Amino acid sequence: METFLGILIPFLGTTLGAGCVFFMKKSLGTLVQRSLAGFAAGVMVAASIWSLLIPAIEQSENMGKLSFLPAFTGFWVGVLFLLVLDHLIPHLHVGSNQTEGPKTKLGRTTMMVLAVTLHNIPEGMAVGVMYAGFVAGSPQITAASALALSIGIAIQNFPEGAIISMPLKAEGESKGRAFLGGVLSGVVEPIGAVLTILAASLVIPALPYLLSFAAGAMLYVVVEELIPEMSQGRHSNLGTVSFAAGFSVMMVLDVALG
Repeated sequence: METFLGILIPFLGTTLGAGCVFFMKKSLGTLVQRSLAGFAAGVMVAASIWSLLIPAIEQSENMGKLSFLPAFTGFWVGVLFLLVLDHLIPHLHVGSNQTEGPKTKLGRTTMMVLAVTLHNIPEGMAVGVMYAGFVAGSPQITAASALALSIGIAIQNFPEGAIISMPLKAEGESKGRAFLGGVLSGVVEPIGAVLTILAASLVIPALPYLLSFAAGAMLYVVVEELIPEMSQGRHSNLGTVSFAAGFSVMMVLDVALG
């Protein structure tokens, strides 16, 4: 039950954020979106380090000087996995007019949802692999540290839900459809978490690789999408400060609860 609730927390954050479409009349301003992108990037970088890469290395301590190898390998596989998805799935980032991935006849709205869905895949995997480690009895992963990651991702998912639902409304969608689009973009997280838990339970020795895989995938999203978004235009220092805020929040959560 504890694991079930834990993997739903990030999805709840996305759903609540998407619900902003019912209460906010105007779309999010450029500076607000830039700040939210910076905050999300900070959370994901801190989570990748404290919640994923460090535990992956600690779990491989019996390998001596090669204890970095599972983390290194998993990290690069995660980066390459997102790189492949980035090229295979047609998507359109919020605020951009240039589609990415293969050519398609999909509508602008659908591709905006796909962009955020692509972004959410590694987050769901990260939560799943943390709870898989907890269920498996890994000494480096406690219920509190898994919960800390879930809460941290839920915090950054709240503005993400708004970032997708508000532009959908501005594109002409009804409030209900805009809300549904925001919610659907987050559905991949609990699904990814459950699949990752099942995979890890079947191959317990693969846990360090799965932890670092999720870290590599999340950092790919940060560098490829969030950092450019938070740095564009004037007042880019606002995105940098927001990044520091997000990093600090996730670091405190992980250390205090872990």
